[in-house]
Amino acid sequence: MVDAILKEAELRKEYINGKVETVYFGGGTPSLLTTPQLTGMIQQFKILFDIADDAEITLEANPDDINSEKLEGWKQVGINRLSIGIQSFADADLRWMNRAHDATQAHNSILLAQQHGFHNISIDLIYGTPTLDDQQWQENLETAISLGIPHLSCYALTVEPKTALEKMIAQNKMENTDPEKQARHFELLMEWLETAGYEHYEISNFAKPGMRSRHNSSYWKGMHYLGLGPSAHSFNSSSRQWNVANNSLYISSLEKNIIPFEIEALTSAQQLNEYIMTSLRTSEGLSLNHIKNGWGEEKLNLILDSIDPYVQSGHADITDDMLRLTKKGKLMADGIASALF
Repeated sequence: MVDAILKEAELRKEYINGKVETVYFGGGTPSLLTTPQLTGMIQQFKILFDIADDAEITLEANPDDINSEKLEGWKQVGINRLSIGIQSFADADLRWMNRAHDATQAHNSILLAQQHGFHNISIDLIYGTPTLDDQQWQENLETAISLGIPHLSCYALTVEPKTALEKMIAQNKMENTDPEKQARHFELLMEWLETAGYEHYEISNFAKPGMRSRHNSSYWKGMHYLGLGPSAHSFNSSSRQWNVANNSLYISSLEKNIIPFEIEALTSAQQLNEYIMTSLRTSEGLSLNHIKNGWGEEKLNLILDSIDPYVQSGHADITDDMLRLTKKGKLMADGIASALF
């Protein structure tokens, strides 16, 4: 697989022009890669792409994959940020989510990473599960805060179609999620982390000042990105493309110097919708002048007409050039964005 990814990188080296500010090893389980594999990949990327000297290089890892030997290796190869899939610090919650690690491993993986010099750490937390009450949700966040975690990505649990979880819920073997609880947990999340000094800079992301994810921020700013590997997505403003998900097909195609992907050219309307969707999720918000200059005054007026009911109801706010969602509006961010499409 590593050889196939490096072959794809070589074939697509012209996709990104200019300095590469972030590299992200994520999706699947990149923490299973050996130190020599990571070293070879990063060295080859530096040959193929103009990677900045201070690039943010992130590795996703599960708590049960983290040990001293791996942490030392990650440091050596240049990984300078970890994204750890904690999900919860409560055993009942982790069992319900069928996670491989327990609460002790979750806690210890962070301490061990910090002991090995990793302080730019992000963790994922899930809220709104049937096993997570308000008190335990507060304890999860207080644990993260007490550990000095500078970045948190927090998501409401979603039951995806055709998954084992959906089937078990349908058979009454597991309790379903409660939308009202999820909304309440999100409101508590915003309140508690604001008090603790975190910036709510994107709907699902919170950071101490200066510790935002540079990589994810590039998505929300509409910057170009290149994804390598099975199922990876790429974007260059005018089109988006995605690789096949099948590992065997991906590898066999690259052995023939063929990149197995599909591509979608974006219409002007789709590009506008992309901007609306991503910018509304951020604390900076949506620039009305950017829409006027990029898509014309007619489109701007349509958006202003569509957003007015949300401004009147206190779900959105317009200050100077910027349209932003209020705390109340963030609860229905996707619905408001769709209304503006």
